[in-house]
Amino acid sequence: MARVAVIGAGTMGHALALVFALGGHRVRLTDSNKETLARAQGLMETALATLVAGGEAPADWTSGHLAQAVTRHDSLAEAVDGAELIVEAIIEVPEAKRALYEQLDKLAPAEAIFASNTSHLDVFPLIPAARQRKAMIAHWYTPPYLVDLVDVIPGPECEKGVVEGVSDMLRAMGKQPIGLKKFVPGYVANRIQAAIGLEVQHLLDEGVASAEEIDAAIIHGLALRLPILGFYAKADFTGLALMQAVKRNNSYAPPKPTPSSPVLDKLVAEGRTGVLAGAGYYDWPGDPAALFEARDKKLIALKQAMREIGTMAGMERKL
Repeated sequence: MARVAVIGAGTMGHALALVFALGGHRVRLTDSNKETLARAQGLMETALATLVAGGEAPADWTSGHLAQAVTRHDSLAEAVDGAELIVEAIIEVPEAKRALYEQLDKLAPAEAIFASNTSHLDVFPLIPAARQRKAMIAHWYTPPYLVDLVDVIPGPECEKGVVEGVSDMLRAMGKQPIGLKKFVPGYVANRIQAAIGLEVQHLLDEGVASAEEIDAAIIHGLALRLPILGFYAKADFTGLALMQAVKRNNSYAPPKPTPSSPVLDKLVAEGRTGVLAGAGYYDWPGDPAALFEARDKKLIALKQAMREIGTMAGMERKL
């Protein structure tokens, strides 16, 4: 059992606190915004109830159990007192992170590991020199209590064994850490997702297909194979000679990043900003909380099915 402090109780922070608590660790959660911190308990309880109902959390975990495992603190000093692992999950603003790390340098135990959940910032230049030997990135995906992937990246001066130790902790919690040798914005999954995003937005803006049709192509074609094969195992099954020939004959050029999208800009201007607004590319009537719960239930069912089915990637080592 480790003493974990989670700094930031927003979309990712409260969910990470729940993940570490379910993993058997004692968690202290804090946020500079009192309203955000106050709301975190209800959000964790809702997510926990969904996990228990779906068989992804112990049946005896109640809101009372959660309140003991995760305590909320207004004071940063109190939250990090005695912490072995400090998870930074605040806004993606460099100066805000720099200011936080300067505070943590004064308040946190000397041997505490700093693990940032940053999505795209190189946080290492923002961390005081004295803390570099225990500085790393542990980047999660939403919702982290269901998505097991965690990107782990050591800082340039991080001591050998720090990332390995955190990775072992994550595996013991049922997570899937992947190690990157160096920091790159977006890591692996987000960079692939960004490339897909460029293409699908281009197809929509060009009127090639509707949002519904593009999603159907992904769901019933691309996504059907990806969970089982990934990319490179799928290539092996297709045959590398064919893949090589297709690449040589390919006249396709991926779209280049642009600062705007006519379709996306129009939706945002109309206030169609996503599920929380009741509409985005699709109409989402009803309670957003119920929609998130429905999403989580489907993810649980898929995760459990995938656990039963297994994957082909890596199977050659088992045959």
